[in-house]
Amino acid sequence: MKINVLIVIILILILIPVVKPQGGLKSGFYSSTCPKAEATVRSTVEAHFKNDPTVAAGLLRLHFHDCFVEGCDGSVLIKGSNAEINALPNLGLRGFEVIDDAKAQLEALCPGVVSCADILALAARDSVDLSDGPSWTVPTGRRDGRVSLASRASNLPSPLDSVDTQRSKFAAKGLDDKDLVTLSGAHTIGQTECRFFRYRLYNFTTTGNSDPSLSQSALTEFQTTCPKNTDGTERVALDKDSQMKFDVSYFKNVRDGYGVLESDQRLWGDPTTRDIVKNYAGTFRGLLGLRFDFEFKKSMIQMSSIDVKTGTQGEIRKICSKIN
Repeated sequence: MKINVLIVIILILILIPVVKPQGGLKSGFYSSTCPKAEATVRSTVEAHFKNDPTVAAGLLRLHFHDCFVEGCDGSVLIKGSNAEINALPNLGLRGFEVIDDAKAQLEALCPGVVSCADILALAARDSVDLSDGPSWTVPTGRRDGRVSLASRASNLPSPLDSVDTQRSKFAAKGLDDKDLVTLSGAHTIGQTECRFFRYRLYNFTTTGNSDPSLSQSALTEFQTTCPKNTDGTERVALDKDSQMKFDVSYFKNVRDGYGVLESDQRLWGDPTTRDIVKNYAGTFRGLLGLRFDFEFKKSMIQMSSIDVKTGTQGEIRKICSKIN
């Protein structure tokens, strides 16, 4: 009997994410200063999600792009001719209206208390949860940055990046190969436009060839959806099997040569990242033992702590799109 109890305790300990929030963040940061903060963000995201479920992927990507430039400080939300929002990798970002909506409600409830950076982190979590993915406790206490420059967005991961380049960009933020593959799994609910990957279908080597890493069935399907002579704005799901559901089918697509973005399919070409993809896809026979929904929570907490501003750093913006 004692042995069985011990086994249960060990299993519980194994399943608890061992990720410590960094930079002074803590769970329940607003419990006394704005008790309805998290519930307000959740209800706002839920209302927008009901009207357009694709906004979930937009909010998740928005948070990711924020954290990789200046840290998780809401700098991507600032408008201005030279601001981050106008950097080439950020031109397709969406979900700003959800953050603005939540911020307006929170300013009415608790003026000057809840940061735009925290709203963004909470909205990303709620988006995953609403898409049938995992939920987790988001450590809060971020403050908003006062610097937003398009020129500093060059370190954002690109669909054209090799695995080595992706690895380098993630490592610079304290994230490892497992984080790289796990966070790429966010594409399970994403979409892209044909113009961002059509070169793989018709002119991959500038000699008219297609990308050999694509399966023949994927090539045929993508060429049908993305003809040569259009403006390339046709939208394609990054997960062909369940684009509205947060699950592991994205990894099965990559395994089967159906990775839409070149950077996604390249994860299959590197031995280390391939083993992680195989594990999440359910085809790895080694001892890796990773579970996507569990690992995603850990990687998100880690990513959401990148270079955060706390205490007296930064500010709490009144309006997310402009510095006070």
